[in-house]
Amino acid sequence: MKRRTILYVMTADTPDSQISDAAEAAAVDDNRLLCLILAAAPVLPVYAYGVAPYGGMNIPDNWPEMVTEAKQIQKDRVQEVEALLAKSNTSGAVQSALCVSVDFKHHVAQVARVSDEAYFAANLADTPEILREAAAGILFHSPIGFRLNGSPSHRPKRVFVAWDSSNASAAAVHAALPVLKAAEEIVIGCIDPVMTAERDGQDPGTDVAAWLSHHGCKVTVSQFPSGGLDVGQCIQDRAKEVGADLVVMGAYGHARMIQTVLGGTTRTMIEQKELPVFLAH
Repeated sequence: MKRRTILYVMTADTPDSQISDAAEAAAVDDNRLLCLILAAAPVLPVYAYGVAPYGGMNIPDNWPEMVTEAKQIQKDRVQEVEALLAKSNTSGAVQSALCVSVDFKHHVAQVARVSDEAYFAANLADTPEILREAAAGILFHSPIGFRLNGSPSHRPKRVFVAWDSSNASAAAVHAALPVLKAAEEIVIGCIDPVMTAERDGQDPGTDVAAWLSHHGCKVTVSQFPSGGLDVGQCIQDRAKEVGADLVVMGAYGHARMIQTVLGGTTRTMIEQKELPVFLAH
């Protein structure tokens, strides 16, 4: 997994230790690290009785100072992160995006399109809206996948692939191939497979297992009933049972007007914090 470009999505509050870990992991593999610092732009207050005559808006007197301060915080953090990359002797660059939440996905997608893989800083979970929009940018507006939970320096040994013969799960396996080839063992897990020619076939998972085996991977295939449980929870339970330290799976969702809506299982896996997960669409 050498000489790749890794996108590291973070906020100004991402701890220096996490950034340094990502930088050092990139340096070990001779990878280039692109750090993207996301921040929500100051929201213009709207007062119930603050609309001036003739359609004007009553803008607070300190509004320009609020915007200037937000920009300066981002500028200062960019310089600090650049210093961390230099200290780790890591090739890379730092970019900043200060915008309204619905625009996060566009900034993330723009950088993702010239990256090989993305990592999400752990503290993105503290800002669910930023996390959701950043995920949408990767999944539905770029050709790569992303990892969250766990450390960028972590090298997965046993990977659980949630397989359902869909384009999304195939895209995830293709995007995660460098990680899969480096793992010691891969478990293909099929949850409630439909054993028809039009869906999963008579031996669900064996086709992708054969393909991965051809790449030199050690692969086993298992079929699991959900037992009526939520599929996202079932994936977590089965992954823990087999001792997996990474889950690879396809993501689902769609756009409603300007908001991206993630599928239920995708949302469950993004919101959980115990298992490292790699998602692609």
